Amino acid sequence: MRACLLDVPSPVENRPLRWAELPTPEPRAGELLLRVRACGVCRTDLHVVEGELARRRSPLVPGHQIVGIVEALGPDVSGFRVGDRVGVGWLHSTCGRCKRCTSGRENLCAAAELTGWTTDGGYAEHARAVADFVYPIPDGFEDLAAAPLLCAGIIGYRALRLTGITSWSGARLGLYGFGAAGHVAIQIARARGADVYVCTRDRERHQALAGELGAAWVGDAAEAPPVALDASIVFAPAGELVPPALRALDEGGTLVLGGIHMSPIPELEYALLWRERVVRSVANNTRADGREFLAEAARAGVHTSIETFPLERANDALRALKHDAIRGAAVLVVGE
Repeated sequence: MRACLLDVPSPVENRPLRWAELPTPEPRAGELLLRVRACGVCRTDLHVVEGELARRRSPLVPGHQIVGIVEALGPDVSGFRVGDRVGVGWLHSTCGRCKRCTSGRENLCAAAELTGWTTDGGYAEHARAVADFVYPIPDGFEDLAAAPLLCAGIIGYRALRLTGITSWSGARLGLYGFGAAGHVAIQIARARGADVYVCTRDRERHQALAGELGAAWVGDAAEAPPVALDASIVFAPAGELVPPALRALDEGGTLVLGGIHMSPIPELEYALLWRERVVRSVANNTRADGREFLAEAARAGVHTSIETFPLERANDALRALKHDAIRGAAVLVVGE
């Protein structure tokens, strides 16, 4: 099979992914072999490729937003048939036995395998996936449109849950950064009845898209929204946004940090946290997050804005993502 392979992490300007011919993997017990049709390009992929996340496997096929067709079933797999269309996200597998897995917190499993970081991912014509960790794709989503839902969408959904907002009608939600996750999260939040205030630095692409998707207000990344916010999510991997985001929160509000990697957060004045403001992070997702999100996205009629690249141009897609040149989400076109 053809694949994009990472040997040594390096800035994407150096084109670190090489085009390679690899043996098609065989599914092991409990696994599916997928013929990949599309793979989303996530900012986490960028962190892996550039080495901001520690190297866990080498060489590595990146990519963890996979839409594919089941081509073969390994031993002990039930509930799937050859020809099924499924999706694969960041959470590849967990131990299923630790206190976190058995208490509904499998996203924090210390033994978790993560697609495209600790295991080979979807920048390839075929990929292996653990059957218990794949998602059926709702019929209303085409392959390319579905790919960004499998990480950007699911993580955005979990971040919305962690805001603590229970009454969404009229709630004031801030979004900092407006790429793949932000442009899905706004649609879920608005469908629930929230007013969404978007802070993002790119005027031509991200601010324009936020306006089209119904943001109540759009401003620059560190600009103060015109109202106090009930909660906010920082999707941009920029620690310097934390102080202004806290400053914009109402008393008792929650700030959720939605990325797996972020630049250093500046020293905070206690006054920014006082009056029971909360800062919390998102770590991975549970399978329940994925199932619930895909069902709600289908009900809400979520539409993904995508820019496509052929698989062999994965380096170009990552470079465009790094420089905020993607309107919505980048997706690799892999097969028919």
